[in-house]
Amino acid sequence: MLSQLKNIHFIGIGGIGMSGIAELLHKKGFIISGSDISNNSNIERLRKMNIQITTEHLEKNITGKDLIVYSDAIPSDNCELRMANNSGVLCFSRAKMLSEISKMSKATIAISGTHGKTTTTSMIGTVVKNENLNPTVIVGGVVKSFQTNTLLGSGDTFIVEADEYNRTFLHLSPSISVINNIDFEHIDTYKNLDELKEAFIEFANSTQFHGIVAVCSDSENAKSIIPKIDKTVITFGVKDKSADFRAEKILQKNGKVSFDAIFRNNRIKMHLNVPGEHNILNALAALVVCDFMGLKVDHIAKSLKEFSGVNRRFDFQRNDKELIIIDDYAHHPVEVNFVVDSIKKNWNRRLITIFQPHLFSRTKQFYKDFARALYSSDIVLITEIYASREKIDKSVTSKSIVDEMKKLKHTNVQFIQYDKVLGGIKKIYRSGDIILTAGAGNIWRKAVELNQFLDKK
Repeated sequence: MLSQLKNIHFIGIGGIGMSGIAELLHKKGFIISGSDISNNSNIERLRKMNIQITTEHLEKNITGKDLIVYSDAIPSDNCELRMANNSGVLCFSRAKMLSEISKMSKATIAISGTHGKTTTTSMIGTVVKNENLNPTVIVGGVVKSFQTNTLLGSGDTFIVEADEYNRTFLHLSPSISVINNIDFEHIDTYKNLDELKEAFIEFANSTQFHGIVAVCSDSENAKSIIPKIDKTVITFGVKDKSADFRAEKILQKNGKVSFDAIFRNNRIKMHLNVPGEHNILNALAALVVCDFMGLKVDHIAKSLKEFSGVNRRFDFQRNDKELIIIDDYAHHPVEVNFVVDSIKKNWNRRLITIFQPHLFSRTKQFYKDFARALYSSDIVLITEIYASREKIDKSVTSKSIVDEMKKLKHTNVQFIQYDKVLGGIKKIYRSGDIILTAGAGNIWRKAVELNQFLDKK
């Protein structure tokens, strides 16, 4: 089908997932164009490949296009999408496009879960690439060793991050599936946790009969759906001592991690340059997948040791004795707790956290959980809510989190306007601090700006 198409236009091309698909199809020889409402680093990267992108949605943008691919964030009344539908131009959602791409490969490895998808996908992609298997990889973040969020390989394997938002992962039929964890999220898609679990069960059961489903049994919600999975299940975990793949003798210090991986009566020493128990679980998931593929265990361990991480995932902007600056995409309470806990376990230094809540609906649902997740930080600054795809909801503000933390007796938490973050940090930081920026919006810019300020001092 795709061979009949030449001109493909992406509505919302600046998103990390959309930009990856656009880059992949560009490398396959299609003529790609795109539109979005504003410029960002993903768009700049695509423009350097001579992909034509406009930062405005206009009906004329779809003239002469054979296929329209649209982001889940694009409303049905978008002028370009409406014109395409009225003109009879073929339109695919991002999820549908991913499904079509997966059909180009003999084997698909799909990594799902409320948290950890991007890092686990990147780890697996790194291992398989290092084994010269030439995989095609699409991931929701820029992998540092790739310097992109997509790889076009000539091999038989397609490795993809499978997102539960809008049930998009149900378009895939993987050879190998991973479920890292399940926590209630995306309340605009799922009414409750049970409905979310049902979606993960359907995803797991879409796995091809000859494959496996790797499930993290440390996640109670993920573990609870195992009896309803009708494919071979392999479990992994740290806390679950009965897991098929598990970690023991864990050591964490200064952002380095070591542990013994135990599986099938084997014990192998693993080392990671990405800290935190959550990354141990991500590495175990990668080990399960790559071991099932028949790759040598010592090769897997070597590649995971060399794995340098993903942009915006425990991303060091600065790391010296005077100051450590870390940026992280964490936008769910569980993720915020992961990164704060990892910092506290790795360093004995004062932690200043600047948190930007993401989405009004998420903040309203989880403000108490965010307060608990942030509590271990010594100083907490909370900015305005980043609306993203949502309309402004005046019934909820960042003050909900601030007030809850004060109820929990945190003595150093306050609201700060986004445009005053840099000035606020300059006034309070001191030598030896760790500064964390966290959130799925544009808070990362403040980490970059602070680092640039320090370089000029």
